[in-house]
Amino acid sequence: MSLPLRKLSGVGDAAAQLFEKLHIFSIEDLLFHLPRDYEDRSTVIPMNQIQVGKTYLLYGQVKSIDFPQGKRKTLAVLIEDESGGKVTLRFFHIYKGLVERFKTGHGLYVFGEVRVGSRGLEISHPEMSDVHPAAGQGQQQLTAIYPSTEGLTQKKIRQYMQQALRQHTDHLTELLPQEYSQRYALKDALHYIHEPPTSANMQQLAEAKHPAQQRLILEELIAHQISLLARRAFIRQIKAPVLPSSQTLLKQFLNQLPYQMTGAQQRVSNEIAHDLAQDTPMLRLVQGDVGAGKTVVAAVAACHALEQAWQVALMAPTEILAEQHYLNFKRWFEPLGIQVAWLSGKQKGKARQTMENAIATHEAHLVVGTHALFQESVQFAKLGLVIIDEQHRFGVDQRLSLRDKGQLGTTPHQLVMTATPIPRTLAMSAYGDLDTSVIDELPPGRTPIQTVTIPLDRRDEVLLRVVRNCLEGKQAYWVCTLVEQSETLDAQAAEATFSEIQQRFPELQIGLVHGKMKADEKQAVMQAFKENQLQLLIATTVIEVGVDVPNASIMVIENAERLGLSQLHQLRGRVGRGAKASFCALLYKHPLSMNGQERLRTLRESNDGFVIAEKDLELRGPGELLGTKQTGDMGFRVAQLERDDYLLAQAHHAAADILKHHPQHAEALLKRWLPEAPRYAYV
Repeated sequence: MSLPLRKLSGVGDAAAQLFEKLHIFSIEDLLFHLPRDYEDRSTVIPMNQIQVGKTYLLYGQVKSIDFPQGKRKTLAVLIEDESGGKVTLRFFHIYKGLVERFKTGHGLYVFGEVRVGSRGLEISHPEMSDVHPAAGQGQQQLTAIYPSTEGLTQKKIRQYMQQALRQHTDHLTELLPQEYSQRYALKDALHYIHEPPTSANMQQLAEAKHPAQQRLILEELIAHQISLLARRAFIRQIKAPVLPSSQTLLKQFLNQLPYQMTGAQQRVSNEIAHDLAQDTPMLRLVQGDVGAGKTVVAAVAACHALEQAWQVALMAPTEILAEQHYLNFKRWFEPLGIQVAWLSGKQKGKARQTMENAIATHEAHLVVGTHALFQESVQFAKLGLVIIDEQHRFGVDQRLSLRDKGQLGTTPHQLVMTATPIPRTLAMSAYGDLDTSVIDELPPGRTPIQTVTIPLDRRDEVLLRVVRNCLEGKQAYWVCTLVEQSETLDAQAAEATFSEIQQRFPELQIGLVHGKMKADEKQAVMQAFKENQLQLLIATTVIEVGVDVPNASIMVIENAERLGLSQLHQLRGRVGRGAKASFCALLYKHPLSMNGQERLRTLRESNDGFVIAEKDLELRGPGELLGTKQTGDMGFRVAQLERDDYLLAQAHHAAADILKHHPQHAEALLKRWLPEAPRYAYV
């Protein structure tokens, strides 16, 4: 049991409360509060090698002194070293003793963070000395810089950390089997990371590639994998209904399709059928790029459950996507005698009660809806299969609540689908409790989308070309984005664009869709667009997933630089769904950041969702790629998925080994690294 932080000398109530803001409650928590950077106060760096944003020890001679005068209230001292590099020392608080320290030609050691100022490279209020700071002190280690909070100085954190390292590391329990901690024991790894020697490779430390760092990163990744595997074991200890392959309904369903399934769709469908025939719950993630045909695979899975008289629930994150699934499944299954029901959070009163009764009495066989399906009032008569579309829009543990919707003593099979291709790294980390299938083949007849990037000042030229194409019989989307995740502002932008185009081109049939509209209004506009009654659809990103209009072949996205790569790829996937050549124009505002340039270049050069997802992970990290709800439960402290993915396979193997042979260590690892994560019974 870790000791409370107050056991350290000097930590009173005030300091303890400040540490609590950093989620540090115990001495062990403090020891695992790792440096974000290091300062080297022992080595003088030539000024021609320094970089902005880094902290250095420099030595130079005073070249000039500019005293405050007129409107300038600062003291500026220019120093230069033998490398020819120059740095200005800037002082805002000036006193007599400070001014007297500077004499032209005088040598000076300075220590501080380099910034860009009005005269080039500057350091504000550096620490200064006439002699080398480490001289006579025998400095042996780099100085750690820690994540902090207001009121908690670096000096204080270092003092408490030094106490903890000297007095309490012997009490830490080694939780990894020896084969995973051969090079560094936990105690030695912590000592090295908090107090690396001055001879340490700074670049290696900055990239978290030192074996001591890797030792802790691996342990944290193992803890996360244990959490995922424990969750999987927890679900799988409950029996699931055995659903043999459909003999009749599946044939009827496939016969009414106007096309044959691709080889990839058939392969994934066979994997699902094998899972459903077992008495343990299927836990499978199906990934498929935009337009790969995941919905048909989901319908095939539903056939196996429906034929055995079990209910199927299909859940989507947005009303517009859920409605589209409802219309598809109704069109496919109602002619075959299957009752398809619709449930959303907006249903109230008698309509809601009627629908819940139909679900509870088994009058409804296949239920499509939004997150409303999670609600306690929704009771299924005989739920055998749950299909969740775009899982990353839901919280990590929401899936678990669906296990309670099964009959007493059973849990439904779970099929999770996503059109956001997930890099292997993230799949192992966020979906490690699921088996994975990939639909890696597009249906025949799909045309590659040609993507171009155009500056926003050519918007009018693009608009005229789009209008001309629409009047020639083509259909187009015009997507408005103002501020990411501001539905209100995006809606206003879309309405303004709609009014503008309507007034300028009254001969054009235009529709408008945004997140602030009522569900039935959105559906009516989408249906009119699908039936080619509208030539141009002005929309916000609500059309990002699932909307299928094969005749639409042109898309324009305004302010494309504001959106992430995966979201842009999803939007672009609304075109290119038919045989016509398709185009996507990304309008961007000058000047573009390096990151923005890289995103738009990637889209121009690739239509492959997995290539794009890997790039998105590299540029934006897992939080934005998967969504905050998904990654919020990850809570990594030292690991970074995009940097440390090479350790994941080892972490996965080690987690399985620890759960099997050292379950008491599994629980301790979770307490150390994931104190707030849900606990599951191990089997």
